[in-house]
Amino acid sequence: MSPSEFEIIDRYFTRRSTLPAHGVSLGIGDDAAILRVPPECELVAAVDTIVQGRHFLASTQPRSIAHRALAVNLSDLAAMGATPAWALLALTLPVAEEHWLSSFAEGWFGLADRHRVELVGGDTTRGPLTVSVQLMGYVPAGTALLRSGACVGDYLVVTGTLGDAGAGLVIARQGDAAGAPGRAAQELLARFDYPQARVDFGIAARGIASGAMDLSDGLAGDLPKLAAASGLAAHVDIERLPLSNALRVYASESQAREWALGAGDDYELLLSVPGARLADLQAAAAAGGLRLTVIGELLQGQGVTWSIHGRAVQPLAHGFDHFR
Repeated sequence: MSPSEFEIIDRYFTRRSTLPAHGVSLGIGDDAAILRVPPECELVAAVDTIVQGRHFLASTQPRSIAHRALAVNLSDLAAMGATPAWALLALTLPVAEEHWLSSFAEGWFGLADRHRVELVGGDTTRGPLTVSVQLMGYVPAGTALLRSGACVGDYLVVTGTLGDAGAGLVIARQGDAAGAPGRAAQELLARFDYPQARVDFGIAARGIASGAMDLSDGLAGDLPKLAAASGLAAHVDIERLPLSNALRVYASESQAREWALGAGDDYELLLSVPGARLADLQAAAAAGGLRLTVIGELLQGQGVTWSIHGRAVQPLAHGFDHFR
């Protein structure tokens, strides 16, 4: 017999003992949570929904689904330089299967505990498999990183490597038809199934970077948003885009660059930084064992231009858009 809605909440999502909570006056168990934002701080909130068949495959493991649902929101807060603290989870299930729920809860709390995120409420209902997460955190007042903060002459930098999740999605779609994936393919698949939000680096970048956003829809789709928000033009040298060893092994150079430009789900950070502070940002990345790459600069004007070894090009990739 399937568990009831309230048994699901009590059995899988109510913690009897947790890590020290960030200002939770009242969590799961009432009609709404009551939270306390630290003094002299501002609340930062983000919400994302992931849907089976659109954001993940029917074959995706529930542990991965939970991880990704939380990670995409953690990445949004990382881009703001915010400390994540509280989450609301709305889970829509076609059936309430106990093994599935146990694996989902394992994936959720494995990531939530790593970032000291407290689950303080949510909802469960029956329907097509859909996961919605609202994540809240805080920043010292006036210190949040914004897309609109970039200035003329700032460098454009990205964390980590780009294109891995795009390749990982292709590998996931191939499934058993391709046989057991090799080591490079396994690494790329993990980048899609278990994205790592750059939370600590986002916090460290406050006061150093001038602007930031996360790369959820691909560089070609996201960079124009940052440039437009700051009222500037941007230029990128495509040959500088950081590619992982696994992606170089798995794909041709042209295919790797196409994924690096247009594939979403990497959840790396794109930042603007004044030249005088670049060394400070590089030091912050190095302290966290994180790769940081200069890929271009911000200029007077509008729009984004691209080049390869000095030759102007126009990428075919446009980034991910749900309604395109």
